[in-house]
Amino acid sequence: MATLTVREARIRRHRRVRKGVSGTAERPRLVVFRSNRGIEAQLIDDAAGKTLAAATSLGLAKSFKGNKVAQAAEVGKVLASAAKSAGIETAVFDRGGYLYHGRVKALADAAREGGLKL
Repeated sequence: MATLTVREARIRRHRRVRKGVSGTAERPRLVVFRSNRGIEAQLIDDAAGKTLAAATSLGLAKSFKGNKVAQAAEVGKVLASAAKSAGIETAVFDRGGYLYHGRVKALADAAREGGLKL
């Protein structure tokens, strides 16, 4: 049996999680994508196949200074405010096959602090 690469293992974990997690218009799915350079988050309505709100570390102000965990926390705050303006209060958290640790946890905690119920 061939061993999996890190990316293949993450995709396999993500598929396993996605079997049970689905987003609706009232309670969309908060999806996290983490790369080496940044982090992205989207609120997705799976029933309609639409993105309701999104935030990325590339969209942060150029004056923002901080490490990647601080970046992720800022993205969570921005996403929470975008969700409020879209009229979304609750969401289902989809960690995307990543460990709930570090940047992923910081993003989720900041989204909760911003008023999003996960």
